[in-house]
Amino acid sequence: MIEKERISDRDKAVFEAGIKLGALYHQFTGTPVSTETVEELERVIERSVSLQPWVNSVEVKIDREKVRKRENENQFKYCELSGEMLDVKVVVLYEKVEVHARVKYEEKMDYPLMHVEKVSV
Repeated sequence: MIEKERISDRDKAVFEAGIKLGALYHQFTGTPVSTETVEELERVIERSVSLQPWVNSVEVKIDREKVRKRENENQFKYCELSGEMLDVKVVVLYEKVEVHARVKYEEKMDYPLMHVEKVSV
C-alpha cells in the first residue's frame, strides 16, 4: 500500500497561483479590446481575479502597442485580447506561504508562459 504524502501549504499555494493564472488566461483571451477600453479591461481583470480565494494582489498590463496595431487591421477599430498582449502578476497568500506567479509573453518562445517567480514561507 502506498502511503499518502502530506500536501503542504507551499504545495497548495503554488497550485492556487497556477489556477488563478490559467483561469484568467482562458476567461479573458478573446475579449474585445481597443486603445479606448484597454485600461478598463486591465482593471476588470484585476478586480475579477482578486475576488478568488487567497489572492493577495493582481497586476494586469496589456501591451497597448499590440492592441493599437491589431485594432487598425479592421474597420471596426478593435481587436481581441491575446496571450501575447498580457503581462499579469498574481500574488497568492495561503496560510504563511506567499507565491508570486506571472504570465508574460516570451518572444524567444513565441508563447505566453506562466511561471512561478518566487515562493516565500
